Amino acid sequence: MMNFDAVAILKEVSVILSEHNEKTQSLVMITRLLKEKVFHYDWVGFYILNEEKNGLVLGPYTGAHTDHTFIPVGKGICGQVAQNKQTMVVQDVSTVENYLSCSINVQSEIVVPILKDGEFVAELDIDSHSPAPFTNDDEILLEKICRELVLIF
Repeated sequence: MMNFDAVAILKEVSVILSEHNEKTQSLVMITRLLKEKVFHYDWVGFYILNEEKNGLVLGPYTGAHTDHTFIPVGKGICGQVAQNKQTMVVQDVSTVENYLSCSINVQSEIVVPILKDGEFVAELDIDSHSPAPFTNDDEILLEKICRELVLIF
């Protein structure tokens, strides 16, 4: 059973993207929306590809402060998603060998790539303080949002 209203969230994302043409403002609003509407989303943020530095730069986020403002492609869960261009769901972060810990409270993470014309441009990163909270419903919702976000990248 889904513990959030995916249809309502998708409608709100569409409204945000249609009413706000400034990328940063739209991304901030989407992070706030997701954190507010989904109980197990404790940190919601975007990492944006910096091709020159072959890494990810922290973009807008909602949640606790993070020291991870730059992540090399291939490093940690976020870096692996940038490299592989595929959603990664980790129900227990302690099982990931090169995991970059943002907080001792984080138990699980889902990272979804944003692909423009098949190329990685950014990603949506969500940390949860709950053990194994992510379901197929989370993946479906977040992948739909990321497909819509291509419009502003």
